[in-house]
Amino acid sequence: MNVLEEVVSSAGPDLVEHASPTRSEPRFAVPDAARAFVLEAVYEGYLMHYGTPRLFDDLDDDLGLLGGDALYALGLSRLAETGDLQAVAELADLISRSARAHAEGRADEVEAMWDWTARALAG
Repeated sequence: MNVLEEVVSSAGPDLVEHASPTRSEPRFAVPDAARAFVLEAVYEGYLMHYGTPRLFDDLDDDLGLLGGDALYALGLSRLAETGDLQAVAELADLISRSARAHAEGRADEVEAMWDWTARALAG
């Protein structure tokens, strides 16, 4: 099972029934499987809030928002289980900065924020 399939299967029954049959590639090249899962889950949550999800289709606005929150929580809780609170703080800060950038009309800056955080967590 690849990392994106693992995100889908871990998302819970309300989201799994909306799993997209289209196969996407992972967004991040992170050698650590646990961190790759975390980044992909949280990024998918971000896409549910602000973009077009890669892994789920036919979500109404409410389910998309709640599903995004669930994926944020899934990723952060998996990361917290490792005990790396610095990484949890880094990722939580990314979620906050991404939301702020969108609210301030700076959405074009967000992908670079994700890239920087992915490099920090991969290192």
